[in-house]
Amino acid sequence: MDTFIRFLFEFMSVFFSGVGMMAKGIFGGFIQMFNIPEYLYVIEFYRKDFKMSEWVLVVIAVIVMIIILALIILLIWFLIRKYIRFRKTLVEQESMLEEIGTLNKKVADLVQEKEQILAMKVSQLGLKPGEEATVTSEEENTPEQQGEESQEDLDKYRFSKLHAVDVEFANYKIQNYNNTFTLEELVESFRNFAASKLKLYYSTEMIRLFISALSATKLVILQGISGTGKTSLAYAWGKFIRHDAIIASVQPSWKDRTELFGYFNEFTKKFNETEVLKWMYLAGYTDDVYVTVLDEMNIARVEYYFAEMLSILEMPSRDEWVIELVPSSWDTDPKRIVGGKLKIPGNMWYIGTINNDDSTFAVTDKVYDRAMPIDINEKGTPFEPVDTDSMNINSSYLEGLFAKAKQETPMTKEMEAKINEMDDYVIKHFRIAFGNRIVKQMRDFVATYITAGGKEVDGVDYYIARKILRKFEQLNLAYIRDEIDPFIEFLDKEFGKENFNECKEYLRRLQKMV
Repeated sequence: MDTFIRFLFEFMSVFFSGVGMMAKGIFGGFIQMFNIPEYLYVIEFYRKDFKMSEWVLVVIAVIVMIIILALIILLIWFLIRKYIRFRKTLVEQESMLEEIGTLNKKVADLVQEKEQILAMKVSQLGLKPGEEATVTSEEENTPEQQGEESQEDLDKYRFSKLHAVDVEFANYKIQNYNNTFTLEELVESFRNFAASKLKLYYSTEMIRLFISALSATKLVILQGISGTGKTSLAYAWGKFIRHDAIIASVQPSWKDRTELFGYFNEFTKKFNETEVLKWMYLAGYTDDVYVTVLDEMNIARVEYYFAEMLSILEMPSRDEWVIELVPSSWDTDPKRIVGGKLKIPGNMWYIGTINNDDSTFAVTDKVYDRAMPIDINEKGTPFEPVDTDSMNINSSYLEGLFAKAKQETPMTKEMEAKINEMDDYVIKHFRIAFGNRIVKQMRDFVATYITAGGKEVDGVDYYIARKILRKFEQLNLAYIRDEIDPFIEFLDKEFGKENFNECKEYLRRLQKMV
């Protein structure tokens, strides 16, 4: 055994002596690097043999050596400082974790104390925990007691506003209003209602364009100079259909969809619901018409906060109109939120208002292609209206009128042929083409426009001016200036000199901008 101990000592001493030599070498190396007397001895030894020119080089060598030593010291100092900061961060994290643990313990103690207090209250009522109290009808109807109970109930749900809608509509049955109006009658009724009840005056043509836009897309953009009644038109429509428009005032800070729908708060474990989300949820219970107004929608970037809705509303099947609010479902979630997802109601339209000035962002093609823009640049002329009341409208009936218009008054083959010729002309001379989405939307818009009392050529004219020619603004106007007059001549030849005034006016306005 003594032999093994000697062997182990000598065997391990080889390793540790190497470690010692390494430490001694590193330490000795640092000592040697900063051995000032040694540097002075070398300089003194060669001092008598140096010439004047060599002394200059000696001074440079000394300066370089001082800089190197200073950099080594700085490097060591930075490394030590970084280590101290890292260590401090670890200590702070450990301290924070301990504090969180302490707070969690206090919360658990408070919950236990609350349960004990509730148990005492139950025992005071003469009940055992778990028993239900028998309350008299007089006590049941006490308003204060009802308020407390409803608030306590709502606190159990992460979607408290939506749960309240579930309670309100628990026994709701879809109302059939037996609507019988035509689209042309709807235009006149809405126009007279706005004038007689709200003192808002719009031309028949403006209302016809508005109703036609609702048939073509779920997103309508009212644009123009400030003070011409863009928001008022959406407001009046909400009053007319007896469901006030939900006005979401867009803020410059809006960056994503949470501004519209809300978000789940991990701390409170509740979903911060917006009024838009609440009315969107409520609309799903009914067959009424609802409208959400995005007021000054381009004061923030539309493609940021409304991007997901643009994609969803583009889906051909409404069964695919689904948005995920939370990643998973809870047993207490509202009835219409399945798997954390909400189905977007088909009976809600979205109306955005736009002011084109230096304080706003330009609306991109992605938004314009999916929406229907309507220009409102003139104040309405007052007239004597027929006193007209608001009305309840079934969304299914209104959309049925839109579908019927598409079947009974589609664009004529002759008009479609002319549009195809214009498409070829625009591709050849301006390098801009119609997309399938735009063509489909045009057919829907024009069909409703005709049924509502307008002329086919005027509907096509307005649509092309707002949806196709608008893209010319993205081109180099100086480059296309000489192409505008020939294009106007082409429109005169194809559609007649007395027609397509919207397009011609727009093109001439582009010429003046060059």
